[in-house]
Amino acid sequence: MMAANTNTAGTPSPSTGETTDYVTVLLGDELFGLPIDRVHDVFIATNLTDVPLAPPEIKGLLNLRGRVVTALCLRRRLGLPDRTGDGRNMAVGLEHGGEAYGLLVDQVGEVMKLSVDTYEPNPVHLDTRWRAVSRGVHRLDGRLLIILDVEAVLAFGDERPTASAA
Repeated sequence: MMAANTNTAGTPSPSTGETTDYVTVLLGDELFGLPIDRVHDVFIATNLTDVPLAPPEIKGLLNLRGRVVTALCLRRRLGLPDRTGDGRNMAVGLEHGGEAYGLLVDQVGEVMKLSVDTYEPNPVHLDTRWRAVSRGVHRLDGRLLIILDVEAVLAFGDERPTASAA
């Protein structure tokens, strides 16, 4: 039987007692994890400047300590509806291809140190848009932590992965 996840980049090795640290973020009730070694900052995204003709996921540009940062809406990237209400634009600072990005999320959670023993490939029923940007999942006391592949989330155009039908 073949695993549902064909994206093996960064897949933890079998049970070795190793742990991996993740910064958790929330989109509605969904819990996602970003490898802590990819996260540079956590900040509130303010004063966004629109980018004409940008993909819909790009909410704008902002200045973070003198550096231009592209604000990318994770909700839109995952095909979720925009958040209702006037909440703060929480962002997680990441880099990809020498460029700075702020991944807009509903809420930044805690840092979790998880054993590779709780890691599993993506479930077959996971939405194909999510599967294309996920490395796998961890089961946590009645919740699922979806581990995001930062390279895939921040890929645009030709470098964007395609989800294969399962």
